[in-house]
Amino acid sequence: MKKLLLLACWLLAAQHVLAWGQKGHDVTAYIAECNLTPEAAEKIDKVLGGHSLVYYANWLDNASHTPEYAYTKTWHYLNIDEGETLETMPRNPDGDVLEAVTSLVERLKSGELSAEEETLALKMLIHLVGDMHCPMHTGHLSDRGGNQRPVMMFSNPSNLHSIFDTAVPEAAHRWSYTEWQEQIDRLGDDEAVLVQAGEPRDWVVETYGICKEIYDFTPEGTKVSYDYVAKYAPIIEQQFLRGGLRLARLLNEIYG
Repeated sequence: MKKLLLLACWLLAAQHVLAWGQKGHDVTAYIAECNLTPEAAEKIDKVLGGHSLVYYANWLDNASHTPEYAYTKTWHYLNIDEGETLETMPRNPDGDVLEAVTSLVERLKSGELSAEEETLALKMLIHLVGDMHCPMHTGHLSDRGGNQRPVMMFSNPSNLHSIFDTAVPEAAHRWSYTEWQEQIDRLGDDEAVLVQAGEPRDWVVETYGICKEIYDFTPEGTKVSYDYVAKYAPIIEQQFLRGGLRLARLLNEIYG
């Protein structure tokens, strides 16, 4: 019984930090990998010991639940309550996704990290840029990023946060991460540069704009069906692509 209670507590805590699900993070990382400069790709290959960006795309979700990396649990999201903005919402004293991404980029650009520190920072950045583009990771603190807003995913009880992690993306397209990249990473160079513009702070504000619209369109008890999936499939595609292209831009600036 004690083990079951501990497992239930772990799952409840885990709900608040998981984003996109494994597939979404793989897609974001693979799009980034496909848009690296040759120089950046070569350097990153060495930093990651021959592994790809995709290999570490989901690493931090698991690591955050270990004692060694428990300090990163709040780094996956940035809560903004209804009626608040990024400027007015009190920030989490334990850190958030914007603070983490900004700090990691600065540290990686500094050239002052040990090899071990650099590898760790890069693994974290790969994941957190994806989190930054998951709409419900800018959700309300009052309902734990949508975790406490119940909805029905077809006939299954769920919550607003969870359906945007995995259920809606998977209902939209049953593609592998390489197929996702092939289908949505099709912008011309000029269009890609426009998507990559701005800084992490701008990207969080942009993501929250999408989050607000999702809240308005999805009251408690919403029955999510094919029409809902059709409405948000293009938004999910857009956010995967934005996250991947922007991660590539940051990595090209660091290593290019």
